[in-house]
Amino acid sequence: MNKTDLQRINANTYEVPLGTREFMRVPGRLYADEQILESALGDRAIEQLTNTTALPGVTKWALAMPDVHQGYGPPIGGVVPIEEANGVISPGATGYDINCGVRLLRSELEVDAVRPFLEELVNALFRFVPSGVGKGGAVRLDLAQMDGVLRKGAAWAVAQDFGTEEDTAFTEEGGSMDGYTPEAISNEAKRRGDDQLGTLGSGNHFIEVGEVTEIYDAATATAFGLFPGQLVVWIHSGSRGLGHQVCTDYVKRFQQPMRDYGIVVPDRELVCAPFASPEGQAYYAAMVGAANYAWANRQLLAHRVREAVLHVLKARIGSRALHTVYDVAHNIVKREEYSVDGKPTPLIIHRKGATRAFGPGNPAIPADYRDVGQPVLVPGNMGTASYVLAGTAQSAELSFSSACHGAGRAMSRSAAIKQVRGQELQERLRKQGIFVKGESWEGLAEEAPEAYKDVDRVVKVVHEAGIARKVAKTVPLGVIKG
Repeated sequence: MNKTDLQRINANTYEVPLGTREFMRVPGRLYADEQILESALGDRAIEQLTNTTALPGVTKWALAMPDVHQGYGPPIGGVVPIEEANGVISPGATGYDINCGVRLLRSELEVDAVRPFLEELVNALFRFVPSGVGKGGAVRLDLAQMDGVLRKGAAWAVAQDFGTEEDTAFTEEGGSMDGYTPEAISNEAKRRGDDQLGTLGSGNHFIEVGEVTEIYDAATATAFGLFPGQLVVWIHSGSRGLGHQVCTDYVKRFQQPMRDYGIVVPDRELVCAPFASPEGQAYYAAMVGAANYAWANRQLLAHRVREAVLHVLKARIGSRALHTVYDVAHNIVKREEYSVDGKPTPLIIHRKGATRAFGPGNPAIPADYRDVGQPVLVPGNMGTASYVLAGTAQSAELSFSSACHGAGRAMSRSAAIKQVRGQELQERLRKQGIFVKGESWEGLAEEAPEAYKDVDRVVKVVHEAGIARKVAKTVPLGVIKG
């Protein structure tokens, strides 16, 4: 795709017009400024966005958020709204790490009281939280326990005393979705997940100790329990090997049915099946189970974080709790209703590297936040800021209530390893007052700040486009990476 293929709608919105490619059913829409657009044109992200407009049942437009970059099938940062009655469901449009997501914990502590113990706290987090490829944790699940996790999600973890009902009250979907069936998930997927609850994983997954440095919307920040100088903790992880295996299984399983149903797409990575078909319903049930596993995983991770904080700080500053601000999903399919051509229409919303952003008044938002909108959590990278935003009343019309999920990669992992040495990066960040620990030097290099887009610019686009508004900014003090 070339820049000339796109039409500029306004300062923060571009469109691939209907008819640019013969297979298009709707336009492709990208939220971006000129610099972000140029970055997106540097890989296959815009081409992939255009390809998603061919999916049967897609309506209004296929979307890309400003953190967009090349992925499998649709781009990461993609949102694909599909009519439930006559449309499809696609594993690639959901993502391999099903319900990769973020939880933000807030403390009652000011950073100045904790600063002398930050390095000790980072080391404790590294000990308390298993991380890395395939790394297992202390929790081992038999088949009956696994079924409970896949069915109940975060509520299962709370029932095992890994947290409280306050946590699930401030988690998207209450930490579990309905619709899982045991036969939908293979034994291989369950086996891969039987020892990974409460583990961080690898890649861009992290736990970050941060400080609230700026408040943009005082009333909303107060509703979220945020204040300047506050110690907060970000947790980013997903469904681990189980979710990856679910996606792998159904990408393979859908190949023949897609041909049987006569579905033709421009990219084989967009493999799909009618949502209402037996195959489509089986994948949806499996996706729900994997999403619930991820919510249980982040619930256990929050428990491990609380243990580490208590271990380091209790004797010094007491046992003040860490409360969940919110927990959001990134790679997920949701059944939601929106107005299409003036009619309420049930849709299958695929969000891949994108965050739900419901506006004020939505009954799915916790009552404490309903007047201000859903928290939208946008982590940056371990050397720059992260943001808390809130969904807007306009987000339903502009983006099917969706926003960005992070800064978005600007450099591949292999390119980052060639340009950055992990040891040097650790020392550079230490000089900035940021303590970083990782499972490997290569793992740190892959996640170097320069490998990511400018999160300030990404958030500025989202804010100015009107799909989510800025509430607060945090900066990292200590990070552990898988």
